Amino acid sequence: MSILNEIRETYGVAGDTDSYKFSHPAQYVEGADKLMSYIESRGGDYKEVVFFGLQLILKEYFLERMTHKQVDNIIAFQREHLFGVEIDKLEVALRAVVDDYDGYMPLRIKAVQEGTVVPTGNVLVTVETTVEDPRVFSLVTYMETKLMRLWSPTTVATTSYHIKKIIYNALKRTADDADAEIGFKLHDFGSRGVSSLETAAFAGAAHLVNFLGSDTTVGIMAANIGYNTQMAGYSIPATEHSTTTSFGRHGEEALVQRMFDNFAKPGAIFATVADSYDIMNFVETIAPKFKKQLRESGATWVIRPDSGDAVETPVELVRRLSRIFGFTYNKKGFKVLDGVRVIQGDGIDINDVRAIVEKLEAEQFSISNIAFGMGGGLLQKNNRDTLKFAMKACAVHVDGVWHDVYKDPTIYDATSWKPLASSFKKSKAGRLELLYNGTDYKTVRVEEVAEYVADGYKAMLETVYDHGKLVRDMNFEQVRENAKLPEERVHTAKVESEVA
Repeated sequence: MSILNEIRETYGVAGDTDSYKFSHPAQYVEGADKLMSYIESRGGDYKEVVFFGLQLILKEYFLERMTHKQVDNIIAFQREHLFGVEIDKLEVALRAVVDDYDGYMPLRIKAVQEGTVVPTGNVLVTVETTVEDPRVFSLVTYMETKLMRLWSPTTVATTSYHIKKIIYNALKRTADDADAEIGFKLHDFGSRGVSSLETAAFAGAAHLVNFLGSDTTVGIMAANIGYNTQMAGYSIPATEHSTTTSFGRHGEEALVQRMFDNFAKPGAIFATVADSYDIMNFVETIAPKFKKQLRESGATWVIRPDSGDAVETPVELVRRLSRIFGFTYNKKGFKVLDGVRVIQGDGIDINDVRAIVEKLEAEQFSISNIAFGMGGGLLQKNNRDTLKFAMKACAVHVDGVWHDVYKDPTIYDATSWKPLASSFKKSKAGRLELLYNGTDYKTVRVEEVAEYVADGYKAMLETVYDHGKLVRDMNFEQVRENAKLPEERVHTAKVESEVA
């Protein structure tokens, strides 16, 4: 058995927490029997987030029944780990789950639909106990560690979304059919650049909310299995340096010929890395030898630089390929290469994407000529603070009455130590709901919902998980529909109107 599987089998869902949470059941206010917490992005690199990944976490961990043997193991671990401290209330809580709640966490988790684009600073998820029980209410915050990991897929989906916005709008200006092309304009190369299979799977699935192209196989599998779809992502045959250099320094032409022999079919697409030795020699000397064969094959040949300046190199390749292979003008007056394309996948970020499309557009090249690939920069080069994710308690039920729970840290001047202001870390208070009126999102107290609904708002948080049962099971097409760019929705509505 693998290490992680042994941890999971030995300790169950309740074993994955932070050490200090072992002591929390003994700390809460007396008389409490229910608790609510919420999850939000408090800000960060983007003003809007694409919510994604909760369904993966719930299916992976929260649908398994906890056993007394697992509780035994957790308590034994806790007692030795916390220097021999015995904390009876944690054991009472976990035993109650097994004995009285059929081994499932008595929690209700509500969330906005996955794929929904929500301004930062709004509640995305609420978690509360389903029963008034002083033994188990503290499990709401005990499970924070596992639930908070949805920051990763949400952050990846958000980054991918904002890159998509740049590319899509550039395509609208320079290509004949932006909607037909956008799906394959950002490709996920990140599987080897992340820390674990789970990160590759969950973060890789998150990228596919916005795009169709990926080489992260486990991310595609996670989307397929976790969101009930047949095939969430696609790729093409492509070389790497090992296949190219296995032919030797003077064998690149033979490698390209093998690619043409195997993959150059009508309508097919294949890619070759071009910088194993000398990228300009590849483009100027080797590539022209295949011009006739490429045209006769009806295929598209994608050339990939993998070193050099991340912005200038792909732009220069487009220039040179236009001279070698020729181009036509599309309906919008932009140049489209004949049979060849470029993909830039080395060391780029959202700012590089923006710079590349701006340079190409300035030289009257359509963005049809280029695609982008991102690896660890897409799936791994982020953290919980990228979107300032937090899960905080917001209300506690004590002696039959709900009370606000919140924090409000004061920030001090580091020289005078005089108070300056409240921190952005101030948390929300009260039982919460997310509302939407077709234009604006608003986080309000549950008690205020009826008033806003009367003014045209709709409650957006849906029950996803309820005491061991997955209540909402979304498919991937629903998620993608929710995550469409506003510009895509306008275009779709226009097309549908014209057809009608």
